[in-house]
Amino acid sequence: MATITFKGTPIHTSGELPAVGSTCPDFKLTGADLADVGLSHFAGKKKILNIVPSLDTGICQMSARRFNEEAGKRPDTVIVNISADLPFAQKRFCDSEKLSHVVNLSTMRAPDFGTAFGVRIVDGPLAGLMSRAVLVLDRDNKVVHAEQVPEIAQEPDYDRALAALASA
Repeated sequence: MATITFKGTPIHTSGELPAVGSTCPDFKLTGADLADVGLSHFAGKKKILNIVPSLDTGICQMSARRFNEEAGKRPDTVIVNISADLPFAQKRFCDSEKLSHVVNLSTMRAPDFGTAFGVRIVDGPLAGLMSRAVLVLDRDNKVVHAEQVPEIAQEPDYDRALAALASA
């Protein structure tokens, strides 16, 4: 269980992120077309898993924009935004922002994702949503960077994530 904060108040997650050096667990999440999507859909690519509480919040939107900007420069990389938002809402946000270099996946049919990845918030006003976290995976799905952002209202450390991606 990790302790993070929401506007300065301590809250807790269901566990810990997958460790650097471990193989990322596979998952089955829902894509924009309502099809199941897992890590195998991105075989041979480096991946940034941008896990967020909701794309309807400012900080989550900023991270999606920033990673979209970076993804456009890296054809060997896929940026995956993961949230509990419905695929329709995810698509609406990305269409309105013209974010074309990210893949959005929803946990709508996979409530166990948050627990398996240690990011499900277990208490406080955001209980049931996911914490803000970033995992960077190499082409073989080995975790090369893991960041559990300590404050929900804080952006992730983009520079560290991108540096890990560059060396993966």
